[in-house]
Amino acid sequence: MKLSIQGGGSLEVSDDAFGAKFNEALIHQVVTAYMAGGRAGTKAQKTRAEVRGGGRKPFKQKGTGRARAGTTRGPIWVGGGRAFAAKPRDYTQKVNRKMYTAALRSVFSELVRQDRLVVVDAIEMAKPKTKNLVTYLQGFNLDRVLILVDKGAVAEGHENLRLSARNLPSVEVLDVTQLNPVSLVRFEKILATSAAVKAVSERLS
Repeated sequence: MKLSIQGGGSLEVSDDAFGAKFNEALIHQVVTAYMAGGRAGTKAQKTRAEVRGGGRKPFKQKGTGRARAGTTRGPIWVGGGRAFAAKPRDYTQKVNRKMYTAALRSVFSELVRQDRLVVVDAIEMAKPKTKNLVTYLQGFNLDRVLILVDKGAVAEGHENLRLSARNLPSVEVLDVTQLNPVSLVRFEKILATSAAVKAVSERLS
């Protein structure tokens, strides 16, 4: 299939990568797994067996008018342990490579069907200036946008782009190697260079 390039011309891409069926359930599973993998899982609390103190019975069993108690470290006491204490855990969910690739294909295909993928020959910033990038994006009527480039953001020609976008909370710059499903579904539109689209087509074919 062919994708039109802004300013004229077209780009031949793989039907497998940009013509797949939309699979909402698979996309949801992959996005959830990706976000779960980023959780630290280091939260820890102490149970009544782990907090310090509470070895002596706080008061005698009878005659005080109070409820009987054998320790001051139960969950109902100030300074006591938690009834269901949180412990370090691993939140990662297994998603094999075939599912991950299929989800990316589904997302890109839907972006093409909804005209949310904007392809340009190149994105060049003469100097790192946020105002210039905002003006450039306004020319394509873009606000919340993911900018996809073919090389690393620190590579020659893209460093100025990265620096220009870092103060814009609604703009993110990624190269193809950093591509992830969360960024793809987070933004309304994707602005990609033709080289980046070719790289995605080759990767997902």
